[in-house]
Amino acid sequence: MAATTAGQSGLLIIDKPQGVTSHDLVAAVRGALHMRKVGHAGTLDPMATGVLVVGFGNATRLLNIIVEHSKTYSATVRFGQRTTTDDADGEIMPGEPGAPLPDLGAVREAVAQSFTGRIEQVPNAYSAIKVNGRRAYDLARAGAEVELKAREVTIRCFDVLDAHTATGADGTPVLDVNVEVECSAGTYIRALARDLGDLFGCGAHLTRLRREAVGAFRADDPRAVHAHVESRTFTNREGATVTRNRAVLDETGHALLSRALPMIDAVRGALPIVEVDEGEARDLRFGRRIACPAQLPGGVPCAAVVPATRDVVAIAERANARELKPLTVFPAPAGRD
Repeated sequence: MAATTAGQSGLLIIDKPQGVTSHDLVAAVRGALHMRKVGHAGTLDPMATGVLVVGFGNATRLLNIIVEHSKTYSATVRFGQRTTTDDADGEIMPGEPGAPLPDLGAVREAVAQSFTGRIEQVPNAYSAIKVNGRRAYDLARAGAEVELKAREVTIRCFDVLDAHTATGADGTPVLDVNVEVECSAGTYIRALARDLGDLFGCGAHLTRLRREAVGAFRADDPRAVHAHVESRTFTNREGATVTRNRAVLDETGHALLSRALPMIDAVRGALPIVEVDEGEARDLRFGRRIACPAQLPGGVPCAAVVPATRDVVAIAERANARELKPLTVFPAPAGRD
């Protein structure tokens, strides 16, 4: 039986499986909840697994805020091979003949000296960044030359855990290094792997990438929703055999809704909270300013909520030293002004 979702809003923490896109998961949620107003807070590559925050209803207004939160990843960097995409989905490229593999100590030293704090990073051409209105990966797949500008990112923590030697599918000796990274929004872990490989001259790419957390939203949250991949093979109009993957949620309908974070929990994970009373809530909903708590910093959005009723009123920010102004207003709960 289909869930009744009219007027409902919330966030889903989805543990994305490997082999599908973030858009595939959004499509799965749209189908499961029979809603059009669904979006996600930050793309994961098809190869990657882990946290994809999906919002539906009014919670989609939080996604542009959540996407700017810090991210935590676990990954495996394979030294000794370059690929076209800097991950395992790309084609292996010729390496430097005879370039030695680093040892674990050398990798740790390089990370400490050059890959922590604020660094400059050039994203891979096979990324979701838009160039003149088109995704970079679409241009790259079409054979166009894609040059992306360096951008500053912040690596808050980069732990090099352990390593083991192996042999790649093409017979190349490789070193697989497991790492954990906490970084600012916009950081490409693939680019970290690529740049580490370039530093040692042997090349490197990712063989595993898992997003463990987006800000306060974590993969180990008991409310996380799991999904799996189903493949379908068919013959297209040109007569070619095509196999496509689709994302399938392990829970749908009421079971899926029961795992959603309601708006009050969603905003608590996304924003600082300012508690307001019923009168202030009414003023904000009419676009009026209210008194601002002294401790709220300027230029930082917050969520105005009525704690007694768990009513999420608005996204707001400091207008001046004394006043708070609404930026986005949420409708009052049914049956109230």
